[in-house]
Amino acid sequence: MQPKRIHFIGIGGISMSGIANILYEEGYSITGSDANYSENVENLINKGIKVTIGEDPSLIKNADIIVYTAAIKKDNKELEEAYKLQKEVYERAEFLGLMQKEYQNVLCISGTHGKSTTTGMISCIFLNAKKNPTIQLGAILPKINANYFVGGKEYFINESCEYVDSFLHFNPTSAIILNIDDDHLDYFKNIDNIKKSFTNFSKRLPNNGNLIINADDKNTMSLNYPQNINIITYGINNNANVQAKNISYNNGHPVFDIYYNNKYILTINLSILGNHNIYNALAAFTMASIYNIDKESIIKGINNYTGVGRRMEYLGKYHHALVYDDYAHHPTEINATYNAVKNISCHQNWAIFQSHTYSRTKEHLEEFANVLKQFDNIIIAPIYAAREINVDNVKEEDLVNLIKKDNPNVCYIDSFDKILTYLKENIQDNDLVISIGAGPINKVTKELIKNE
Repeated sequence: MQPKRIHFIGIGGISMSGIANILYEEGYSITGSDANYSENVENLINKGIKVTIGEDPSLIKNADIIVYTAAIKKDNKELEEAYKLQKEVYERAEFLGLMQKEYQNVLCISGTHGKSTTTGMISCIFLNAKKNPTIQLGAILPKINANYFVGGKEYFINESCEYVDSFLHFNPTSAIILNIDDDHLDYFKNIDNIKKSFTNFSKRLPNNGNLIINADDKNTMSLNYPQNINIITYGINNNANVQAKNISYNNGHPVFDIYYNNKYILTINLSILGNHNIYNALAAFTMASIYNIDKESIIKGINNYTGVGRRMEYLGKYHHALVYDDYAHHPTEINATYNAVKNISCHQNWAIFQSHTYSRTKEHLEEFANVLKQFDNIIIAPIYAAREINVDNVKEEDLVNLIKKDNPNVCYIDSFDKILTYLKENIQDNDLVISIGAGPINKVTKELIKNE
């Protein structure tokens, strides 16, 4: 794309802010608007990008291209003005797909769970190997202290979300499908539609493009992939091309050997918890191997990877209690979080769960209850509505009542301030507290550690 003036509607989103930052550093003139002031907005403003809070149609006049996030409604005044003035208008994913055409190798990391972590691992490997990648992911990566990195035009590493078929606009040369689960049912309606979307994503690969898939995930393995691409499998339990063997644990952290076509390659000592991260590491290794990254850079990139923001993130302590935050918002993800938590030595654990959207709460109510009841103590926070109206009249008490059948140590608390007070009055030395959810529930745990 030739440098132009680009206006972003909803610029404060994690992906939108990353794209805006990349283009700004490449010399484009960037403006934006957002409904709310946030940390992302503040960072953009501090960089020198003009961001307006609220809708202002006058911002459209001087822009050549308008980019809007999928959350923007059709009656947005700026969007209406853009169409009225016949501007070039793109939804975020469509625009990102156009950006990708400027790169020699586009590495797209997809899947229902683990995208940010795997994208982070791959980014660390390529940065260690001095490959100077451009990076765009959906969380803050500590190594670059941002959700983006502006490198060269040889490699673009991109977290690729399936929601509203966003990744069907992308142009991967190599891709990963980590797993396929029944999420985003407000859009997809059922698992068959989700699988169809991932099948169509695999068809975005060029002739002889590379597709890395999880051999231990039944939904992923059940798809009918194109015949003209290279498929590399990874896993633990099945005869995959890339396998983890000799798995052990160092204070809860997985240690394992990686074999490629039954040949020992290297040993990994993860700095992050959870068996699910063995799979993420295998996927990252496989992608790095495709591009002939040296072993030392792979080992260093994976072993020294400490996570991205909000993924089993250690925040600090409240007195002598450990405090974590995790973005998990699907039952499968929460179960992985619990399995990581139970490997940490503590007196008792506290899960503060905020369900993300009414539709997801309704669809997975019993599954949420079944995984949350495993924690010693559970606090249910108000449901985060995001883009939705509660048409099904689902309530937090519905979840509490299901959990109570098996674990009486659960309650609903209707505000963050009250949750904070309750925690201060009840947690004890050597307890573990973790906030769980994709909404702003981490405000509670962040505030808690301020009171140390």
